[in-house]
Amino acid sequence: MSLRLYASLLLLFPLLAPAVAEEIPPALTTYKGRTIAQTMHYAGAPWLIRESREREEDCTTMLKNLGIKPGMTVCDMGCGNGFYTLKMAEAVGENGKVLAVDIQPEMLRLLQARADEAELKNIGRILGDVHDPKLPVGEVDVILCVDVYHEFSHPEQMLVAMRKSLKPTGRLVLVEFRAEDDNVPIKPLHKMSKEQVNKELTANGYRLAGQFEGLPWQHMMFFARDDAPEEAPAATETPSK
Repeated sequence: MSLRLYASLLLLFPLLAPAVAEEIPPALTTYKGRTIAQTMHYAGAPWLIRESREREEDCTTMLKNLGIKPGMTVCDMGCGNGFYTLKMAEAVGENGKVLAVDIQPEMLRLLQARADEAELKNIGRILGDVHDPKLPVGEVDVILCVDVYHEFSHPEQMLVAMRKSLKPTGRLVLVEFRAEDDNVPIKPLHKMSKEQVNKELTANGYRLAGQFEGLPWQHMMFFARDDAPEEAPAATETPSK
């Protein structure tokens, strides 16, 4: 085919033109006065399933107050090797689904090995981009971000994408180590204050819908889409052991 003929066909049938890869915006180093932390490398995955994690973070109580129910579609954002993914998969049952998102394929492979060993079939692995979690639009009941949001290099794009994926009554739940507490033994770069979390999310189409203060080291903050009905179920606000 001659170049002239090919050019003429492109004018008539533009879909024949080769696809152009989406351009990823430059990564941020700071956002609204906060320094963005570096993403945890998959080589550190064993730390996520350390024996002391339950004692340090009271993961069982966090899950009890997350509000997930059988049959829901939920997301473990920045799932790593699946510490919470597997627990969420059991909670939503065989009629529910967990969308496990990570930007490192190595993490997803580690997760799959653990899911296979546990014989859990309701987990969908998603290799996301730094600016796009690649979630389905309007289908997710709960997105859980445990100690991961502060590492997003493209927070605004991620918040927009997650908001689109939520059902009208869906919740984005951030669990972050408390910056207000010097006794929490985590590097300051990996902590967030409630004020900072609220500032960033309300600027991107969310409203605070509830909080849970019963965890040893972390805030647990529930956000709804800012166009969600006010009467939608709110998060637990008092400790539930």
